Amino acid sequence: MKASDVKKGNVVEHEGNVYQVRDIERSSPTARGGNVTFRFTMYSIPGGRKFDLSMRADDDLKEMDLVRRAANFSYMDDGSFVFMDAEDYTQYLLPPELVGDNAGYIVEGVEGYYVQLIDDAPVGLQVPTSVVLTVVDTAPELKGASATKRTKPAKLNTGVEIQVPEYITNDEKVWVNTLTGEFAGRA
Repeated sequence: MKASDVKKGNVVEHEGNVYQVRDIERSSPTARGGNVTFRFTMYSIPGGRKFDLSMRADDDLKEMDLVRRAANFSYMDDGSFVFMDAEDYTQYLLPPELVGDNAGYIVEGVEGYYVQLIDDAPVGLQVPTSVVLTVVDTAPELKGASATKRTKPAKLNTGVEIQVPEYITNDEKVWVNTLTGEFAGRA
């Protein structure tokens, strides 16, 4: 596929690595005979490392078929996460390096996980934008606290640590935004 045909969300291969295109910037020169260039902001699959690439309009990129399958977390197997396809019950074994920072947002009984596959091999995991987690350890609320909004650290049941408002206590369920890793409200 030509660089000029690439759209946001496409999955492409460049120098043996697979990337998903997140942003495209088109620049056309003012001088005659100048080439139109495209600057792509891409993220690697797996890993999510940012990569910037500039190409001319007629340069080629190989498009990859990325399949997203709805899946539910089943159990841990020797450090790897096992997800089961919601439709045909295929099991996908995802090693910790493939899951990456999303490991703290994997909870049983939550829908909205998608296993990303290329040629039927899992290459990534997409987590829901927010999940409910339980606070297991946080400092007690300070009485007579000021009217300003203050936060304190809290450890959650998956091992993730976030900042929560002072009024949150142990064993309380909270919504966590998986994109920012921040407190999003009581559950």
